[in-house]
Amino acid sequence: MKSKNPNHDAERAVLGAAMMDGRTVPELAALVDAGSFDVPRHGLIWEAIAAQHAEGKPTEALAVAARLAAEGTLGKAGGGPYLHDCLDAVPSAASGTYYAGRIAEAAKRRDLAAASARIGQLAKEGGNRDLAEVVALSRAALDAVATDAEDWPAPVPLTEARALPAFPAACLPDWIGDMVDAVAEATQTPTDLAGSVALAALSTAAQGRVHVQAGPDWVEPANLFTCCALPPGNRKSSVFAAMVRPILDAEAELAEAARPRIIEAITEAEIAKRAAEQALAVASKNPGDPDAANGAKSAAMEAEAVTIPVAPKLVADDITPEAAKSLLAEQDGRLAILSAEGGIFATIAGRYSGVPDLDAFLKGHAGDMLRVIRKSAPAEYVTAPALTVGLAVQPEVLRDAARMPGFEDRGLLARFLFSLPASRVGFRNPAPAAVPGPVKAAYGRKLAGIVHTMHHRTDAAVLELTAEARERVVRLEREREPRLAPGGEWEPILNWANKWTGAVVRIAGLLHMAQYPTTGHASPIDADTLDAATMIGYYFADHALGVWSYMGTGAEVGPAGELLDWLRRHGQSGMSVRDMHRGLRRRRNFTTADKVRDAVARLVDHGYLRERPRAPRRGGRPASPCYDLHPDMAMAGDLA
Repeated sequence: MKSKNPNHDAERAVLGAAMMDGRTVPELAALVDAGSFDVPRHGLIWEAIAAQHAEGKPTEALAVAARLAAEGTLGKAGGGPYLHDCLDAVPSAASGTYYAGRIAEAAKRRDLAAASARIGQLAKEGGNRDLAEVVALSRAALDAVATDAEDWPAPVPLTEARALPAFPAACLPDWIGDMVDAVAEATQTPTDLAGSVALAALSTAAQGRVHVQAGPDWVEPANLFTCCALPPGNRKSSVFAAMVRPILDAEAELAEAARPRIIEAITEAEIAKRAAEQALAVASKNPGDPDAANGAKSAAMEAEAVTIPVAPKLVADDITPEAAKSLLAEQDGRLAILSAEGGIFATIAGRYSGVPDLDAFLKGHAGDMLRVIRKSAPAEYVTAPALTVGLAVQPEVLRDAARMPGFEDRGLLARFLFSLPASRVGFRNPAPAAVPGPVKAAYGRKLAGIVHTMHHRTDAAVLELTAEARERVVRLEREREPRLAPGGEWEPILNWANKWTGAVVRIAGLLHMAQYPTTGHASPIDADTLDAATMIGYYFADHALGVWSYMGTGAEVGPAGELLDWLRRHGQSGMSVRDMHRGLRRRRNFTTADKVRDAVARLVDHGYLRERPRAPRRGGRPASPCYDLHPDMAMAGDLA
């Protein structure tokens, strides 16, 4: 939709660019503000976009519309459809700065027209003012237009404090979502904790016997690694106990059911062993008797062939990598590590052995063949291990994990679905309602039912997708790819985001089995279930960005953050790259002037530095640029 005024079309294009790609907002904000827009509703929309970005929230049309609606100004802004008109007005987000320049120029021209009208009014009032006063006031009016009188906009923090979403419990089947909400209320903890553990409990119950056919040559095992980080005093153990209890009860029931078979097998093995010993004794007394020798051999082979079943074990807590491999081999490739502590990270990193051992966890997540070496027995191969990990840790554990050898570069952290919720300590209800009996009973009964159903399967149930759900997966892949590109939204979590669609598919498989515990293996996953899994997937993506930022492993800070910290303490307006390099060249990140220049460019983009206009020179090399520091740099954004 075009208007008769090209500048109004440019205004729509700028708004569309900002909603299309939130990363353009700082660059656009350096050129325009709400007062730059000639159309009043455009100023309202820009204020909402700028506020969303400043709070670390999305600037997409849907989010902006929700903010305007909450403020009661959506109608004044033209409604939701008008925001989409703005999106249609711009060919690409990259062209936003061009149109912003046009808007800024148009705003300056309007200011000039207003100043001209003011001068004309002053001239007409000549009888009431002397000429010198009229000239002085006219010159002041023109100077106000010629000078950029706007304040230097507040810098955009290098690492913004993200407003992370709450766990979408409504996306879970009712019997799980009700339990998550009830446990969160009863323990006065964020729903994120109970929701994260609930997904790990579902994965444990499925026992690696659920796979999803996501594409022609793409099968995802539906086992998850989850980790929720909360400070001490947030009742992590209480939540774990409530959400995991049905799994432990089912494990005890399976062990009790297997006990007669184990006793029977032990008895048969003892009988066969004694028969082999007797046959060997007979053969020893008759060394020339071939029948006795053959009888001894047969008896020994029969004794060796007796297999003693192991007691079912679904869950381990604090376990070494070697013990995890042995249990995976013993339990037919399926095991869950569920713990309200984060010690497992240190154990994997070699707390006891001194050598990091990630194989069981990397291969147990992917389902790749795992070789188990035993000291007193031949090596075993677990063809398709399915390991579940559900942890609740203190946030500082995440920073420790990021520094552990191999955790980041070998992709262990990329396999976890992280939650980093805000603590409710200090805001808790001292007398909350208990978990309702029917809610607890339904959760326990249905979760245990999945355990019993899947435990007796010898092969995995491969779930198909409906045609509509398959289209959803292709669309997710298509939407994800630009986010992974250099400068993309998910570039700071590239390794993690590469596994995002697979994680969504895994979650969808578990939600499907939870919705249809007894018949799910025989029916395809529908589009609604995949949509619910996608919402949970986006939740985890937002939290992954927050976690990687918290761990300090993302690309958001880097040398630019180090330079900013130095400038806060030692910087002065008018400094050049050379001046900065002199002060920083002993530091690893600033060994060359080019590295300083790259960091300076980033600080300019975020509004911490501003290049001074260069005076024209005749011949010779151009003058080196000098930079002014933001007046409020001492109070600029927090890097932590």
